[in-house]
Amino acid sequence: MSRLNGKIAVITGGNSGIGLASAIRFAAEGARVVIIGRRQDELDKALVLIGADAVAIQGDISNLKDLDRIFTDIKATQGRIDVLFANAGLGEFQPLGSITEASFDLTFGINVKGTLFTVQKALPLMGDGGSIILTGSTTGTMGTPAFSVYSATKAALRNFARSWALDLKGTGIRVNVLSPGPISTPGLDLALSSLGQTDVLIEGMATQVPLGRIGQPEEVAAAALFLASDESSFMTGSEMFVDGGAAQV
Repeated sequence: MSRLNGKIAVITGGNSGIGLASAIRFAAEGARVVIIGRRQDELDKALVLIGADAVAIQGDISNLKDLDRIFTDIKATQGRIDVLFANAGLGEFQPLGSITEASFDLTFGINVKGTLFTVQKALPLMGDGGSIILTGSTTGTMGTPAFSVYSATKAALRNFARSWALDLKGTGIRVNVLSPGPISTPGLDLALSSLGQTDVLIEGMATQVPLGRIGQPEEVAAAALFLASDESSFMTGSEMFVDGGAAQV
């Protein structure tokens, strides 16, 4: 298992959920993994699971000073980036009429602004053969009640990939979107907790998925590995769904 042998892979939001599962998988495939997250205690726990060669850097991707510090550190210690998995994101259920300015600013600040400047500041460390992966969502192409702000951020990322594929023409750097459906992660649990009856809501989500269940982070990580590896060398500007068919039928 060495599809990422010798590659430097940077994963934002790498301390839990899809990011952590991907970090573990990338490391198993030979990558040297750098994870980025806001909570140092969670980063420390993640390092134990990923392995001794992994590196964690604490920071908030919506804070440009943090991003400057993060990528200065990566340049000094790693020298380059081969794979950038811009995965960090969050969302909160708020129906139209109840959306707050604070929630809007937080969600767009991390999901859109944070992703944009993560990619932009990483670019000088990337070169021919580099792969950028953005975490999208089925919500970016579907209507979702009480989740319009989050959904809009994911639609923005989809267009980022389309436009950046053109901006990056001639560089050899690819950019693609990985769009999960409902996945069993701490982030999903946190978002649903505000609505109450989390188990009931998850069961309801499963009924909307043709495969009859929600997905696991490891299933998304397998798709992330494909996009990170040279096996996806003729893909850019694309969107790959890992959704059990939820957005496909």
